Amino acid sequence: MAVGKTYSVANVGYQGRIIEVEGDSANGLPSLQIVGLGNKAIDEAKERVRSAIKNSQLDFPAKKLTINLAPAELPKDGSQFDIPIALTILNLSGQLRSNNLSDALFAGELALNGSVRPVRNAITLAEVAQEQGVGTIYVPLENAPQAALVAGVQVIGFTTLTELFLHLKGVKKLKPYHPNSQTPTTPEPYNGPYLDDISGQAQAKRAILIAAAGKHNLLLSGPPGAGKTMLARVLAGLLPPLSPEETVAVTKLHTLADDPRSIVSMRPFRAPHHTASRVALIGGGPHAQPGEVSLAHTGVLFLDEIPEYPRATLESLRQPLEDARVHISRAQARYEYPANFMLIATMNPCPCGYYGDTTKECTCSSQQILNYQKRLSGPLLDRIDLTLTVGRLPHNELFAPELKTKKQHYANKELVQKAQTTQTNRYKSSVIYNAKLSSSQVKRFIPLSTPVEEFLISAAQKLDLSPRSYFKIIKVARTIADLDSQTDIEIKHLAEALQYRALHS
Repeated sequence: MAVGKTYSVANVGYQGRIIEVEGDSANGLPSLQIVGLGNKAIDEAKERVRSAIKNSQLDFPAKKLTINLAPAELPKDGSQFDIPIALTILNLSGQLRSNNLSDALFAGELALNGSVRPVRNAITLAEVAQEQGVGTIYVPLENAPQAALVAGVQVIGFTTLTELFLHLKGVKKLKPYHPNSQTPTTPEPYNGPYLDDISGQAQAKRAILIAAAGKHNLLLSGPPGAGKTMLARVLAGLLPPLSPEETVAVTKLHTLADDPRSIVSMRPFRAPHHTASRVALIGGGPHAQPGEVSLAHTGVLFLDEIPEYPRATLESLRQPLEDARVHISRAQARYEYPANFMLIATMNPCPCGYYGDTTKECTCSSQQILNYQKRLSGPLLDRIDLTLTVGRLPHNELFAPELKTKKQHYANKELVQKAQTTQTNRYKSSVIYNAKLSSSQVKRFIPLSTPVEEFLISAAQKLDLSPRSYFKIIKVARTIADLDSQTDIEIKHLAEALQYRALHS
């Protein structure tokens, strides 16, 4: 009897766990059995592995083989275990030695001809290797750029089982992957829309500037055709590029749900349709996949005509908006995904859309208007930092000559970058922004002078603000002060922040 062992990684939600791929070889009828609570894809691996080994001109042992994926009680899915299983079998048959497989993690899906296909956990593999002090990881060559985003880990990409086998034997060494000068993390060029494309709407432009600078949630209300959707899309273009840490996190989330080979170089802008289910928005399903709130991590979640979404779906946003994380519980495990996103939403003031419009009369009854606006609950509105009514622009202002330039857009983008640099220096972190400060952090980092505090207390009493809204006013005022390059919050900053709470009161 002989025993072999190879190491890989399984995804448990956003995190990774090291998996020991143990193999046992014994005399008996030739067979291959895989145990260890794997799904259908893992059970089918035995056919892929058998064909890949034979078609790679290697020997598949004519013995009774048992492969165990330990720990056995942890549910495992995916095809990334094909390569570790194949290497364990080659180790059992004496074609590879145990020291060939030490101090390394392996992942890859095998085709029947012995070539490899990309997998979804390359970044997780690299992160676990970094945390556990494992020196080298082996991934399909198409996954190597992703894995190389994690610093301090040697990444070796391969295209076939034969190529990997010859490298491990020392016959034909593979070179570690190093990103070239045309790194795939370079942000893609922005193609609009631009702030200059929007005529007028000075107050709305100011609101999206503040929202972008401090990562504040924003609700735009107004009649159809006022430009609410375009304003929301322009906001995404004002955000600075992803930092290296954010690139790793966003790419990791998107590979779990979308293309396993992609590298996300721009901040996400997710705009799910109002028919999207609660699971699609929050995450879940049989394998607890990340939802839209997690795929919008570090970017924007745009909900156009937010009252049209089912109320239960909207209420499920309350916890991720507060905690910036999503927790999904299942009978066998509990999964967690990051969800630090900006919520940008639009709505009409009534079913017909013209309540309060100066040129077109509303045809809705008072009860219809009330029922429509009640689709957004108070607790959800309380989690939105800025609310603004966007009016329709007069027809004679639609073709202003200044629309031909992009100066306004790039000037405001520079202001956003400057304000976020100020926040990075203040909080000593590149991932903490004004909008996400806790109440204790607000007290620590944003001191108020006596006159400013008295003004805020008076306004809070008159508007009957909740404690959450009270702190949100301070955080918005801090962002406005950052845009003005002011060290301390002044009364004028609080006054401007308070006007964006009008719809809440």
